[in-house]
Amino acid sequence: MAGLKTNIKTGDNVVVIAGKDKGKTGVIKSVDTKNERVIVEGVNMVKKHQKATPLAEAAMVEKEASLHASNVMIADPETGKPTKVGTKVEDGKKVRFAKASGKAL
Repeated sequence: MAGLKTNIKTGDNVVVIAGKDKGKTGVIKSVDTKNERVIVEGVNMVKKHQKATPLAEAAMVEKEASLHASNVMIADPETGKPTKVGTKVEDGKKVRFAKASGKAL
């Protein structure tokens, strides 16, 4: 597998564009570039059986499962709609910006 080459980074606000949670927005918690997957806060929730330990009882825990990176797009900071990301150099630094509005990310 080649790995993920994307403009999506941890902490970005994204919109889910495909799957059961299509249309939901959230913040990227983690990015797995090797497997091309991302975990978005509050999206793609799954129930997991938690085994009992000496410190905690057995329970059903709800947590976020990963999504394929192609199923999310950066949310435009102005409109909140999905947008592509561009890069430009400002003051000698590379800056990401939303192509729809031109605002920096």
